[in-house]
Amino acid sequence: MAKKNVIIIGAAGRDFHNFNTYYRGNANYNVVAFTAEQIPGIDGRPYPKELAGEDLYPNGIPIFKESELPSLIKKYNVDDCVFAYSDKPYAYVMGISAIVNAAGANFILMGPKDTMIKSTKPVIAVGATRTGCGKSQTSRKIIEYLVGMGLKVVAVRHPMPYDADLNKQKVQRFATVEDLKKHNCTIEEMEEYEPHVVSKRNVIYAGVDYEAILREAEKDPDGCDIVLWDGGNNDFPFYSPDLFVGVADPLRPGAEVSYYPGEVVARMADVIVINKIDSASLENINTVRQNLVKINPNAMIIDAASILTIDKPELIKGKKVLVVEDGPTLTHGEMKIGAGTVAAMKYGASELIDPRPYTVGSLKDTFVTYPNIGTLLPAMGYGEAQMKDLENTIANTPCDAVVIGTPIDLPRFVNIKQPVVKIGYELQEIGQPTLEGVLEDFVKKHNLKK
Repeated sequence: MAKKNVIIIGAAGRDFHNFNTYYRGNANYNVVAFTAEQIPGIDGRPYPKELAGEDLYPNGIPIFKESELPSLIKKYNVDDCVFAYSDKPYAYVMGISAIVNAAGANFILMGPKDTMIKSTKPVIAVGATRTGCGKSQTSRKIIEYLVGMGLKVVAVRHPMPYDADLNKQKVQRFATVEDLKKHNCTIEEMEEYEPHVVSKRNVIYAGVDYEAILREAEKDPDGCDIVLWDGGNNDFPFYSPDLFVGVADPLRPGAEVSYYPGEVVARMADVIVINKIDSASLENINTVRQNLVKINPNAMIIDAASILTIDKPELIKGKKVLVVEDGPTLTHGEMKIGAGTVAAMKYGASELIDPRPYTVGSLKDTFVTYPNIGTLLPAMGYGEAQMKDLENTIANTPCDAVVIGTPIDLPRFVNIKQPVVKIGYELQEIGQPTLEGVLEDFVKKHNLKK
């Protein structure tokens, strides 16, 4: 049988994972290219031969811009195109399908059976219906409960491999803040890794090769009783979960049944946390609840609030502030409001300064690509050049204070001359059932009690 030529359409995460778990070493297929979207500057880099398998891919695999997809299908006589990135509305996904089919190729969405890896340890996975639902705070709360039960938890984060040399990121372990610098992390990576390491409750792994990562996590030198999959965007897990916790957002009602692959998460989850009920209307909360019950009637639903912490509220009251929010939440997450915005309004800011007239460099491009961000500044930082653009944009913006809603210590990497207000947020369950009760049952079921 002749080999099938394949293009994997991605964003430096699920695309590499699908290749590693299904296509790498598979002599029936020839992956001729990846295409890249969302990540600045990744096109033009190869997926290296060391990760791809030198026997079948002695030159590695080239990465191209997604806009070149029709010409690439014809150039390489492509049979199958695999869509492998997340948090896209169904109309967008099927628009790509139309492009692929019109060029003559099959359009494929790979599922859990061919892409999930089985662990030797019990796995708890956290996913969501959209970017920015509160996966990270849910993961932290789960870890807090499990550590309180005397268990060793090793977190593994959905990939964000943005280094020019992907070989350096095959397997990464983060135990201290110094490890973030050692691995040359971007702001987006630090937003996810830093809260874990500063808590000193657990280590966190990430990288490119998620089977190799899993095997290292299982034998972590600090011990491992449970692997916690901390998902990215609204993707379903790379590891086969023994307990799957999904998170839904009533500030974006209906998204749980209209975005890919978020609805997959909603349908698969054993437990679904409806977060942010302190910020959403009752009507929107009920819409989300009804949608979840309809598509996954067996899931346990937990209500939760996203509780803010703020270090210097006096710097907000009556002041003109620039609000800096988590980047992906504002960009492909399409949120119009984040923790910083909620805090600025709650503590009486007189005005949210629009950063758009003051943006420089790549930050200008971000607002062109995502014009609906509005009067908020996404904490973009894919590399040193973009971090400098962020620093200069903040410096240019005339404001009394900068309200930072991203979970990292941004001034550690970006020089900010204005007074800074740091916002944090933690998950708080409301009523019954609770995550703690779910986890107690899980620990008992797997005979993990210390």
